[in-house]
Amino acid sequence: MYDLPPDLDRLRTLRTWYAMWLGRIDQAIQAAEQEQAAQQRLEQQRAEAAPDWIVELGIGQGAPPVDVHIGGCHMAGKRRQTISREQAIQLINQGVNPCTHCRPDTELGILG
Repeated sequence: MYDLPPDLDRLRTLRTWYAMWLGRIDQAIQAAEQEQAAQQRLEQQRAEAAPDWIVELGIGQGAPPVDVHIGGCHMAGKRRQTISREQAIQLINQGVNPCTHCRPDTELGILG
């Protein structure tokens, strides 16, 4: 019928083998679901903790503004400062680069 062996011993062996693999697959599914849930929680926490707008600051005296980012942008460097929407618009209009990844200029409605 399904090309299975006709004798009981081999059928039981196959049943045991498949049950073992089903258990392993179930464990892998559970681990993947837990990892996915943890990743979603982490992303949610980042979104809640991220400011709306940030400016990346340069090196040197006065730490000049280098790039404007949407809060939580992965491309923002470690030297950064939270800014308001109005400050973000002002900085971009003054020539500070908008990030090419998160596109704060698009989000702010500034046409380049």
